[in-house]
Amino acid sequence: MSKPTIVLVHGAFADSSSWTGVVAKLQEQGYPVQAVANPLRGVESDAAYVADVVNSVSGPVVLAGHSYGGALISRAATDAPNVRALVYIAAFQPDTGESVFELSGRYPGAKLGPETTNVLEHDGRPELSIKPADFAEVFAADVPAVTAAVLAVTQRPVAQQALAAPFEGTPAWTKLPSWTLIANQDNAIPAAAQEFMAERASSTVRRIDASHAVAVSQPEVVAEVILAAAASVE
Repeated sequence: MSKPTIVLVHGAFADSSSWTGVVAKLQEQGYPVQAVANPLRGVESDAAYVADVVNSVSGPVVLAGHSYGGALISRAATDAPNVRALVYIAAFQPDTGESVFELSGRYPGAKLGPETTNVLEHDGRPELSIKPADFAEVFAADVPAVTAAVLAVTQRPVAQQALAAPFEGTPAWTKLPSWTLIANQDNAIPAAAQEFMAERASSTVRRIDASHAVAVSQPEVVAEVILAAAASVE
């Protein structure tokens, strides 16, 4: 049987290069991989874009999302019948009516907030980015300082509405098997929030002492979780 295609969806304040180490590990195992250029404009429109990418793939797909990307895969998979498994990497697994902002603030510990973000008005709508001086602590505390500094200045801003809008519809994790990697030292999404969402979704859980940028700092472990999901599809 042919291997499923693994589609990776990055989150806010990042781009597809954050998956570089993970992609290499997956390709070493013979898996076809695509990394989506997430628009970061809004859950509905971003998820529609992800769904279009997934629907362009021939054959089964394992859909993995980091951070805000978790919200997108939860929505996109409902419009992509070839998705067989979901993987959440330090990610949001929202239910109907929940927003990223609400979930990240439900438990103490998040350092992502007004004090650590810059706001840019674009076409009358606010976009958020993490202040470079705070980026390492909030996002990438276990990444080498030189790498964290590069991530800080290459981050992609996210439309505020993308993080504030309530999730619409029934999330795909209610019907598809899911795997979750919980980053115990995450300062963007508290580990307690990740635990809550994973338990609610009946995900297969793995935990690691890592920052929010776990795909950068621990690509081997991230790849192992994704490969476990992929093995269930073959």
